[in-house]
Order: sequence, then C-alpha cells, then structure tokens
Amino acid sequence: MPKPKPTLDLASATTIVVASMIGAGVYTTSGYSLSALQDPRLVLLAWVVGGIIAICGAIGYASLASRFSESGGEYLFLSKTLHPIAGVMAGWVSLLAGFTGAIAVAALSLGQYLAPMIPSMSLSDTTIAISCVGIAGILHAIGVRFAARVQDTIVIAKLLMIVAFILFAFASWDQWAGKSPQISVGMDQSPIDKVFVFAKQLVWISFSYLGFNAAIYISGEVRQPKRNVPRSMILGTICVTVIYLLLNATFVFAPSAETILQDENLPQIAAVAAQSLGGDLLETFVRIVIVVSLFTSVSALVMTGPRVYAKMAEDGFLHNWFAIHRTTPTRAILFQSAAAMFAISISTLTELLGYLGMTLSLCSALTVGTLFLLKKRGEAIWLPGKGIPALIYIAATLILAGLYGFSEPRSAIATCVTLLIGLVAYPFFNKKTVTEPQDL
Repeated sequence: MPKPKPTLDLASATTIVVASMIGAGVYTTSGYSLSALQDPRLVLLAWVVGGIIAICGAIGYASLASRFSESGGEYLFLSKTLHPIAGVMAGWVSLLAGFTGAIAVAALSLGQYLAPMIPSMSLSDTTIAISCVGIAGILHAIGVRFAARVQDTIVIAKLLMIVAFILFAFASWDQWAGKSPQISVGMDQSPIDKVFVFAKQLVWISFSYLGFNAAIYISGEVRQPKRNVPRSMILGTICVTVIYLLLNATFVFAPSAETILQDENLPQIAAVAAQSLGGDLLETFVRIVIVVSLFTSVSALVMTGPRVYAKMAEDGFLHNWFAIHRTTPTRAILFQSAAAMFAISISTLTELLGYLGMTLSLCSALTVGTLFLLKKRGEAIWLPGKGIPALIYIAATLILAGLYGFSEPRSAIATCVTLLIGLVAYPFFNKKTVTEPQDL
C-alpha cells in the first residue's frame, strides 16, 4: 500500500488545528454558562482555566508527536505504548464521538446561524447541516493538497474577520452594557454546589478547546512531522486561546445580561453581542464569520478523522476498505461524512455537548499519560517543563470528569458505553498485533 507523500507544511498543520478548535462551542456555550454561573466574570474565568488546561494538553501531545510521526492520533499512541486494545478503544471513541459527534455539533450550529440569513429558501437547520457535511466530504475526497489549500485560504479569511469583529467590539467599549454585573451571582448556592456548576461549565468549555490535537491525525502527511506537528499544536492552541478570551469578553460583557438570558438568545450569544454593538449590519457580518468558521471546523474534522480509520485498517483492526488507496482515504472520508449525516438527523446540539466534552477529554488524558509510561521504560522522550504541564492536564481532566459525572450520571454512563464498545469489538478485529514502538 503506497504511503501518502507529505504535502502539508507548518502553516497548513497550524490552520488545521485552528480550524478544528474554533467551532460550535465558542459561539454557543457562553450563553448557557452565564445562565448557570450568573456572573459574566465567572464565565470568562472558566474560559481562562479551560485555555490553560488546553495549552498544557497541547504540550503533552507535542511530546508524543515528537516521538511518533505517523498519522493515527490517540489510536496510534495508545496502541504502541499501552496495548492494541487501548488503541482500538480510542479509535472507537474517535469514530463515535471525536469526529462523528463533533462534526454533527459544528454542522448543526452552522445551520442555526445560517438559516435566519436565507429565510426565502425555507431550509431547516438539519438540511443545511447535512449539505455542509456533504460538501466537505466531496472536497476532501478529491485530494489532500487541494483541500488543504482551500482550507488554508478560508481559515485565514475567517481569522481576519474574527479579528475585525474583536477590534470593532473593543473600539466600542463605551457601548458595552454588561460591564457591571447586573444579575445575582448565585448566592443561594452552597460552595459545593458552586464547584459542581463551575466544573460542569468547564466540561462544556473543554469541548471548544479539544481540537488542539488535530495535527496528530495527519502527521504522516506533514513535512518534517517531528518538528512541525508539535509546533503546530502549541502555536495553534495559544492563538485560539487568545481569540477565545477576546471573543467571550465581548459576548458576555457587550450585551446586557438580561438580554443574553432570554431563552431564544442563549444558543446565539455571538449574534446577540453583535446586535447590541452594531445593529443588524454587524449581526449579519458576525453570522457570516460564524458560518465560515463552522464550515472550516466541519472540513478539518472530515479531513482528520478518516486518517485514524485508515491507520486502524492498516493495522488490521478495521476492514481494508477504510485504508488509504493511492494518496487519500477516500472511502473512509465518505463513510465519515455519512456517519455524521446520520448523527445530525437523530441528535440535537445540547444532547451532544456534555457527552463529547467528557468522553474526549478522558481519552486525551489517557493518551498524555502514556508519556510517563514511556519515560519509565527508559525511552528518550521530550518532556517540556519536566512533565508538569502534562500532569496538570491529566489531573484537571480527571477531576472535572469526576465532578461532571457525579452531577450528570447519564453522560457518564454514555461515556462508559462508548469505551466498552471498543473493548467488546477488539476480539473481532484483532487480526494482527501492533508491535512495540520503533524509532520512527
């Protein structure tokens, strides 16, 4: 089977990270977080904490990416450091949650923001979302270089539009109606209740940061992967964290809290903020920015996910139908697109956010934890900050998952079921063993 020739540079890898991160969560989560936390300052604090955790996670993944230069993501890392069964479980998590669920969330959010802009077409959110996934699937089935160039251009345009909105918003500082808290700060809650509520919002927010590891799924198609993949994850995560903080400061402070907390405004807080600052014209501009942003998220996920399935097929844990043929895993891309379309047709946005945040964070924490296993084995592994950032990511993720699972047992059960699917499926797909890691 021919290996794909590396065609992506550091800029392309970084834009894939940025595109994967800036998605549905940042444009929807803060409205719900403000409703729960009852203080815009706490909402912004949650985004700060989430950003610090994500940067620590990106540093941990960068260490692993400097050791393994193949595509495959968590599946590859866990298979070669723990056991193939751990890799298969991670692969199923990617299939069911990491990509299929995340694509569905981004596409559904895109439909919610686009539909009001084209009322004459009378298209439902679901129809728009399915069409978006179909376009992205066709684009990436054509070829990785063409799709990457298109995506680079769109991501750059998206970032310029986001920066333009942020500059306009901060230039209109005097018009911000929510600079002083205007609602109660939940004084009727006990300290324990406040901790659980804050943890729940952090789990939701963590979903918005989870694309920081996107470059590891296409390592085999990046030039100088041991150098460029780690750099792309760290650079992309820092860039997105800064953007998130500036955006969310605008979202929660520009409109009045009473306006945000109206039920119909909670899932569209970005449009509400734009309306409060610049009326209908700025709201339309922001909707366009969000639609472009969400399409690039869908595109990045449709591009990266099939590389995991192709690697699993190469190792014998999925049918060879999913493998890379010529230079692109075309069949896996079409399968991923079809699975996302199915998820869109049977799910809602709110049903997916908590489940995805918890499931994917736990899988990422386990992956970062393999760094210390490699170190214990005596392997030469790069550990920035003596491994402290990686430890922070693991500890924070486990604590948040425990608190969230205690308060939302249904999501915890769904996460356990997802992991068990990979465990049960392993004997049926164990056609050959993944060998111990060699110097790559």
